[in-house]
Amino acid sequence: MEPITERDIRSSFVNCSKGDAKRLNVPRDLGERPWEDLDFLGWTDPSYAGRCYISVPRADGLVSVALRHETGGSGKTQMCTICLTTHSGGGVSLMTASKTGESGRKGNTVGSYMCTDLACSLYARNKKRPSMGSRYREDLTPQEKAQRVVENLNAFVDRLYT
Repeated sequence: MEPITERDIRSSFVNCSKGDAKRLNVPRDLGERPWEDLDFLGWTDPSYAGRCYISVPRADGLVSVALRHETGGSGKTQMCTICLTTHSGGGVSLMTASKTGESGRKGNTVGSYMCTDLACSLYARNKKRPSMGSRYREDLTPQEKAQRVVENLNAFVDRLYT
């Protein structure tokens, strides 16, 4: 992923108002992120438990999405549908996002089970390991796993528009 700026992020939100995008907390460490190992930028909002965000580079430009999840976790082992990493003790959460447009204004959402820390790119590349849990043994290269992260994340973002 190419490095992005706070301005890039704030102007690319598709499922919240411009005012909300202006007020939300953007990571202050953008210059320190391992961009070469990221397929998307994901971060949690330390001011609001259960709020997090993703910025996804797509063919038509950067798309940022506001997400929500229940805090605390179920304590059960679960698998992320983006990177296929299993975590226990709340390491995977059901992330929900308001849909775009009129559908979103009516309260419609989409959801997917994702790594709570949104570090799917790092798990796929074996740069980060779950504290408790594992990855299934696969014959895919890290690059193929990263490609799967991109495909699964794009499929999630596509659902925001339908």
